[in-house]
Amino acid sequence: MSTVQQEVDERTNLTGSNKFELLLFRLGMDASETRSELFGINVFKVREIVAMPAITAVAGSMPHMLGVVNLRGQIIPVVDLPSVVGCKPKTGLNIMLVTEYARTTQAFAVESVEEIVRLDWNQVLSAENSAVGGMVTSIARLDGDNEATRLAQVLDVEQILRQIAPPEGKDVDPETVGSKLQLNPGAVILAADDSGVARSLIEQTLGAIHAPFIMTKTGKEAWDKLQAIAAGAAAEGKPLREKIALVLTDLEMPEMDGFTLTRKIKQDDRYKSLPVIIHSSLSGSTNEEHIRAVGADAYVAKFVAEELAATIRNILAKK
Repeated sequence: MSTVQQEVDERTNLTGSNKFELLLFRLGMDASETRSELFGINVFKVREIVAMPAITAVAGSMPHMLGVVNLRGQIIPVVDLPSVVGCKPKTGLNIMLVTEYARTTQAFAVESVEEIVRLDWNQVLSAENSAVGGMVTSIARLDGDNEATRLAQVLDVEQILRQIAPPEGKDVDPETVGSKLQLNPGAVILAADDSGVARSLIEQTLGAIHAPFIMTKTGKEAWDKLQAIAAGAAAEGKPLREKIALVLTDLEMPEMDGFTLTRKIKQDDRYKSLPVIIHSSLSGSTNEEHIRAVGADAYVAKFVAEELAATIRNILAKK
């Protein structure tokens, strides 16, 4: 346990060259009780890993909530992750992953922790139509692109948390996000996010401020779309800013992450004047330093529609 925790502590600074680290764990047997699959979560989200402490059950808790723990003076809710995805642990819920995600701290109970692997994002493929009910954003090929590679399912934490504790009221209230955004005629916001939940919320926000957009699911798809739009603008003899007003990107995405997408945009003379906003659940001063290092114009944490809309307005007003 201490070895795995040390690896988490030592490696959370990794943002180089489209690489990331995945913490692998098991949740127990699948529905057929024949296999125990590997699951993964980005190390950036993991604050610490501890042996399962005593849990206090909370009256009236939502389904899949085990209760709360008191960890160094902080009360943290604990999610029964195997029950969420339909697995049955054979040896019990032995490990607790404490995560910081989208302005919140929560813990996930798992059966066992396996290892941390360093991967290139091009080893990770989108799995939006996964059989796990949309709870998996991608499939990681742990041993590279070969038929014998081990596979790990990267969980969509956004989807899981929203399923367990749906927000009260409207996700996006057009009355509070502000007035209509004024863009050049024909210009769009190019957005990228691999989570279906996040894309829906972004689309609602952009729709509420009347901002035309093109939505993509990976950094690579956004990069390819940017190049195609730029080529079209050049053929028309128009500047790119008449076609794309701003790029809005998540950080964790299959094939190409948001760090790499931003860096490629800002290091290319054809695109570097494009404003880039990073919209991510990864928080903390270390991650924000990395975001500044790749040249992003702004960072906004997921998900508050009013803050996202305000950030878009502020950045466009400066450009």
